[in-house]
Amino acid sequence: MFNLEKLINDCKMNKRKAQVALYEHYAPSLLAVCSRYVADKSEAEDILQESFLKIFKNIKEYSGKGHFENWMKKIVVNTAITHFNREKKHYYHDEIENVQDFELQYTLSPDKEFDAFELQKLLKKMPEGYRVIFNLYAVEGYKHKEIAQKLNIEESTSKTQYLRAKNWIIREMKKLNWI
Repeated sequence: MFNLEKLINDCKMNKRKAQVALYEHYAPSLLAVCSRYVADKSEAEDILQESFLKIFKNIKEYSGKGHFENWMKKIVVNTAITHFNREKKHYYHDEIENVQDFELQYTLSPDKEFDAFELQKLLKKMPEGYRVIFNLYAVEGYKHKEIAQKLNIEESTSKTQYLRAKNWIIREMKKLNWI
C-alpha cells in the first residue's frame, strides 16, 4: 500500500529506501513534464535527475498543504527553465508587431486520426525557444509577464514566441494533413 505522507516524512529524514520509492513512483510522470521542454530524451533525463536532487534537498520545506505532485512539478518546471536559460545562448528577438498571427479557425481533417503520442512527437520537433514558451503559457498557465521574468526576456518576446509557436503548429499540422 502506498502511504504518501509516510513516504514524504521518511524522505525528510533522508531515508534512501523512501527516496528510491518516491523516485520510482513519480519519475515517469515528471519525465513527461521534462520532455515537454526539451526534444532530446537524455537531456530530459538530466533535467529530471537535477529536479529530484532539488526535491530531496528541499522536501523539508514541503508543508503538506497543496498537492505534493504539484509541488514537485513546480520544481521540475523551474529546473527546465533554468536549464533553458543556462544552455541556450540565442533567443529569437522580434517585436510582436512584426509577427503575423494567422489564427484562423481550423478543424481537424475527419479522415485523419492521431493520438497524444503523435502530437507529442510533433511538438518535440518545434524549435526549442518556441516550445519552452508554448509549454509555459499554453500548458502550465503562466502569463507572458511571468514567463518574461523567468526567462529574463522582454514580455513582447514571450508573446512573439508564443504566436510563432502557434503558427508553427498550424503549418506542421497542414503538412501532415491533420487540418
